[in-house]
Amino acid sequence: MQLHNLKSNNKKKTTKRVGRGGKRGTYSGHGSKGQKARAGARIRPGFRGGDSPIWKLFPKQRGATKKVEVKHRTFSLSRTKPAVINLNKVNINFKEGEVVSPRSLIQKGLISTNKNKIKVLGEGVLGKKLKFSKLLLSKSVIDKIEKSGSVVEK
Repeated sequence: MQLHNLKSNNKKKTTKRVGRGGKRGTYSGHGSKGQKARAGARIRPGFRGGDSPIWKLFPKQRGATKKVEVKHRTFSLSRTKPAVINLNKVNINFKEGEVVSPRSLIQKGLISTNKNKIKVLGEGVLGKKLKFSKLLLSKSVIDKIEKSGSVVEK
């Protein structure tokens, strides 16, 4: 047996060839008229229908290191917000002397694993001595942690 004698068990899937007449109607799947109906039609990435490109809308400053705060109606940076958990849930689910970390919160099912950062908010009371590590903490939580005698590691 040689390589040219081998045959695949799977059938080859043929792709639909659009724009060549035949059984696809008069316009062959391209619709009638317009930019996308023409031969060689391609709308390049970043094209906004003849409107100014996005990079022309923002203010420029000299030098590559100078940053300008961008405020524009068509452009906004999406920031991932951290997962939040309140202090009262931490107080209920953790025992005296345990470590409160992202891993322990995920193991106890208090937060989902798809968030990259976790912030503890100050709703509730902390009545135990715990260790907090690798978490974002609000100012009110830091005060409550210090009062209860718990420790914050970074």
